[in-house]
Amino acid sequence: MADLAQLLEPLAELRGRRRAPLVLELDLTEAIIDEPAAPPVAQLLGRRRQRFADVIEGVRRGAHDPQVVALVAKVDGRSLGFAKVQEVRDAVRAFRAAGKPTVAWGESIGEFGPSTVGYYLATAFEEIALGPTGTLGLTGISMRAYFLREAADRLGIETEAGARHEYKTAVNMLTERDFTEAHREAAEHLVSSLSEQVRAGIAEARGLTAERVAELTARGPLLAGEALEAGLVDRLAYRDEVYAELLGRFGEPRLRYVPRYNRHKAAERVPAPGRQDQIALITAHGAIHSGPSRRSPVSGSTSAGSDTVGAAFRAARRDPSVRAVVFRVDSPGGSHSASDVIRREVRLTCEAGTPVIVSMGDVAASGGYYVALGARSVVAQPGTVTGSIGVFISKPVTAGLLEKLGVGTGSVDSDPHAAMFEPARRFTESEWERVNALLDAVYADFTGKVAEARGLDPEQVDRLARGRVWSGADAHRSGLVDELGGLETAVRLAREASGAESAPLRPFPRPNPVERLRPAESSEERTAAQSRLDAWGPLAELSARLGLPAEGVLSLPGDWRVR
Repeated sequence: MADLAQLLEPLAELRGRRRAPLVLELDLTEAIIDEPAAPPVAQLLGRRRQRFADVIEGVRRGAHDPQVVALVAKVDGRSLGFAKVQEVRDAVRAFRAAGKPTVAWGESIGEFGPSTVGYYLATAFEEIALGPTGTLGLTGISMRAYFLREAADRLGIETEAGARHEYKTAVNMLTERDFTEAHREAAEHLVSSLSEQVRAGIAEARGLTAERVAELTARGPLLAGEALEAGLVDRLAYRDEVYAELLGRFGEPRLRYVPRYNRHKAAERVPAPGRQDQIALITAHGAIHSGPSRRSPVSGSTSAGSDTVGAAFRAARRDPSVRAVVFRVDSPGGSHSASDVIRREVRLTCEAGTPVIVSMGDVAASGGYYVALGARSVVAQPGTVTGSIGVFISKPVTAGLLEKLGVGTGSVDSDPHAAMFEPARRFTESEWERVNALLDAVYADFTGKVAEARGLDPEQVDRLARGRVWSGADAHRSGLVDELGGLETAVRLAREASGAESAPLRPFPRPNPVERLRPAESSEERTAAQSRLDAWGPLAELSARLGLPAEGVLSLPGDWRVR
């Protein structure tokens, strides 16, 4: 008997270990991907990266799990996109509301660099610990634009461009030497909106006034001691001290990363025999273009192809287990026709009785806003960059550069406009007529579909459009989005719209291993909804030759990343 007890002792220890309290752990200094990897190779590589849905669902799941007792997260100067930061903050605050401790720590939160958004994320936690030698990069929100007009002039390169309208400023980088009045107005308004959100969030979390936060921001960056004295952090401590104090509250708890915890819990839910209802998660991430979605095996960057996204919606309409779709859009836009194809598939899915709820990520602008127009409801975070309802086209004219280099050019053309997109010459008057006709037609189509989908009159849409970008908060006030929130809000709306109150959210489609390896037999198969590996991205050579962005004419102008 003693020998048997000795043999069973490891099993008893393992059982006790499994029943031990869990402290969830987040590493917010590492990349978090916002879509499921599709190709087999990408699936293997993606296992090493955190999925955004796993982070959000894991934190919220842990809030209601009696075995989970606390949450600890590492933060630094790097941050997720602004809207994703707000979504993580919401999840952490829900965890806190369940009465469980939350601790954020970092050696430095912006070491000799800006980290206002990173610190804004940290303030969702009940306690913030900063390394004794660290700094707090609370310096404010910044958006920077570069203007290459003078450099282009020196090289002998001109840029011919047309846009609808003054706020569609993508080509300003090549046509201007500084901000235009409209460009600066749009940028200042967006920065002001996001800055107000940050100050209000920090002030509420740290028990300060927005005015006091502004004063401290104007003084930043701050040394660790200054941050502690100002009440921006709770204590100065090293990692070992933070973990020892937190874990010591619960005896001998286990640590587990949030994504692993979420996947483990999801795997525990063994489905009953028969059809299992689900809320399908379909994504459009990156530039929108015709053809299949693509993923770089080197950088991990992705694009949204109308063939792939469209196939996913067709498969969802035919799948009886799919009760609703959450369409996650994180895209600056791209091709007009490809965006319209995706919008059409979204609308057809809704008309077939499967509600589609759009969840906007960090950026869902221009074509990224267009694809949402067929949905039942649109959800955005207050800090989502959206709108940019407009269109542009541009062409570099290299005749001056070629002349400086002593390069002659000539062409033999079958028709008057055969070489209109060649960069060696300017548009002719008749070619400009066609360019303007194209721009007017696309703008009219875009604004007309916005008016129909959002129930606005054309005059209202034109005031909101003209290429201008808006924060999610402003877009909600003006009627461009329906509700403020994140992925969880979209899932809630999808469940309510479909009546499937307990249906889980699942990436869709999820082909089995055999299906992943064999080519699709037709565009109707769900295996057609897989992205392709592509090191250079779609249409790179063509767009370079035409002087057009690879993303297409419905793309968000400029760099709207928040620092």
